[in-house]
Amino acid sequence: MKKIFTTRLATLFIAVLGYGTLYAQVPTGYYDSADGLDGENLKTALNNIIKGHTKFSYSAVWDILQETDKDPNNPNNVILIYTGESVNGPQTYNNGSGWNREHVWAKSRGNFGTAQGPGTDVHHLRPSNISVNSARGNRWFGNATTPHMLNGTPTGNYFDNNEHLWQPRDEVKGDVARMIFYMATRYEGQNGELDLEVVDYLPSSNTSSPIHARLTDLLEWHNEDPVDDWERNRNDVIYYNYQNNRNPFIDHPEFVALIWGEEDTTSTATLNFEELNQTKELLKVIDMTGREVKPKPNTLLIYIYSDGTREKRVYSH
Repeated sequence: MKKIFTTRLATLFIAVLGYGTLYAQVPTGYYDSADGLDGENLKTALNNIIKGHTKFSYSAVWDILQETDKDPNNPNNVILIYTGESVNGPQTYNNGSGWNREHVWAKSRGNFGTAQGPGTDVHHLRPSNISVNSARGNRWFGNATTPHMLNGTPTGNYFDNNEHLWQPRDEVKGDVARMIFYMATRYEGQNGELDLEVVDYLPSSNTSSPIHARLTDLLEWHNEDPVDDWERNRNDVIYYNYQNNRNPFIDHPEFVALIWGEEDTTSTATLNFEELNQTKELLKVIDMTGREVKPKPNTLLIYIYSDGTREKRVYSH
């Protein structure tokens, strides 16, 4: 449901259909080494494909975002992620009168700041309204119910102060989810880099651990807001013009389920050892980050069965 800027967004959608074909899209063979894999093996293969990207300074990001997020109806403007506004690109911050560089994976979640690497990775940096950027802060991503207002107008975003949550407008829910999945795949703790992980619980709001939440809601948003030509074009611009790496979850949305599982539609239950193999074969057990693990007492895990079903269950003796 459109909240604000409806006319502009409708026009933008139509224009992007043609705009997204300017680039050559996915290079032949780019994902060959990931064929047939799932779970942690797929995540590792994708990391090997996309790591080692060309890095830029944080100041250079201003210019890059003017290309990656350019308004196809007005190439002098950029589109702001949380409001959909089209604003003057070259004015950048302009002493608080312009726009901000939003870290979708909040830079305090891992405390990487604006250092080259995760702090300047354009796959999760987007132009944002300065006031809305401040309202989002470092909130976790998850379903919320309190409408966010900007100058008395609903922005389409929601928040929850009690759970420290931010829910982006419907048009970019999936974009946000896929950016978070990218970050958790690109940064795996190698060569002094952080190991970023997506978790399915709400950590303390003041933690600086390299984690982001909430997996279940992000999976839901990924399915509700599929990849569109805007994202595909942005992915191409970043790959061909700047970082020379891609967001795999834009090119292959099915990779999300293969690593983290589908959006959970079952209730959480308690599973004892005798029940594990009564009716169907248990193929494997993964944790909330997609790693294959052994059943652990009193731990919420995802059980994957031979009939294609999966359940979030709590294992007990």
